[in-house]
Amino acid sequence: MEASQFKSDQYVRFCPGCGDHAICMALQKAMAQIGIPTHQVAVISGIGCSSRMPHYLNTYGFNTIHGRGGAIATGVKTSHPELTVWQMSGDGDCLAIGGNHFIHEIRRNVDLNICLFNNRIYGLTKGQYSPTSPKGFVSKSSPFGTVERPFVPAELVLGARGTFFARTLDVDVPTTVDCLVAAQQHKGASVVECLVNCVIFNNGTHSWIADRELREEHSIILRHGEKMIFGKNKDKGIALEINTPSLGGRAGEGLFRLIVVPADDERVLVHDAHQQDPTLHRLLALMGQERNLNLSPSMGETEGALPIALGVIRDVEAETYNDAVNNQIAEVRGKAKAKTFDELTATLEQWTM
Repeated sequence: MEASQFKSDQYVRFCPGCGDHAICMALQKAMAQIGIPTHQVAVISGIGCSSRMPHYLNTYGFNTIHGRGGAIATGVKTSHPELTVWQMSGDGDCLAIGGNHFIHEIRRNVDLNICLFNNRIYGLTKGQYSPTSPKGFVSKSSPFGTVERPFVPAELVLGARGTFFARTLDVDVPTTVDCLVAAQQHKGASVVECLVNCVIFNNGTHSWIADRELREEHSIILRHGEKMIFGKNKDKGIALEINTPSLGGRAGEGLFRLIVVPADDERVLVHDAHQQDPTLHRLLALMGQERNLNLSPSMGETEGALPIALGVIRDVEAETYNDAVNNQIAEVRGKAKAKTFDELTATLEQWTM
């Protein structure tokens, strides 16, 4: 199939330079690569810039109300399990008013592909801080800087016992396509955090990794079965270290921590996205968050600072909600004497008028 088959006839109304353009293009390419016919795909969204996506994809679609995309998507997949269902949502739509639906669709492991667009701002409503805005962020709704601590989406996913989490960057379309294809191939709730730029209200929010000159030093693309190597010269790796003060570790960082070592160090880890234990996946997903959230600006140039992880971080198997529900319905029907609604009503007390 061709990506053009998934383009609708609607004019794309994202602002010029918005990172959502790249994710839209990557979605069309991923859908073509997956090869599922357009009439077997449904795209559900809430409210926000990213939630315009159903209009721009030549599939079934539903632009729902604020924060409720997850509830509608769950209903679509449960009632029509044969459909491939994508959910489009932003950091405000998904993690604020829609936060409760978000954690429960992950907990239930509904077989959905969730694209979480994270530009760390409310763009559609013109520049208020969002649940992922860094502490101290100055916006129209926080003129003196927000005093709130932000969400890290990966922590919510793993805390809700998520089975799939990936992270990608708007300017890296090939990695985005790979993550979206992997999300579709995963059976269960797949969350892809898409780091996107809002050129109007939060321009440069991810510049420390989006900038081509900085990206290879500040990020690492994880691939299952491959060594965790990064850097412009591929000379750095990620290793796991037992962190105790007696061994030179820093207090307050937990028993285990990830460190940067030379690429030829025998301790360099091999990525295992299929490991059921989420401990290492959580450490990987939290790498670089100090710099990402501007909690320690100087870390941007600190020698040995951890990069942010992109690519598929976690991908494990578990029973899906929609399979469990439909299997239960089939089991109950198999044991019931009345197989249809008409048969059921025929067993009830009746009167002739």
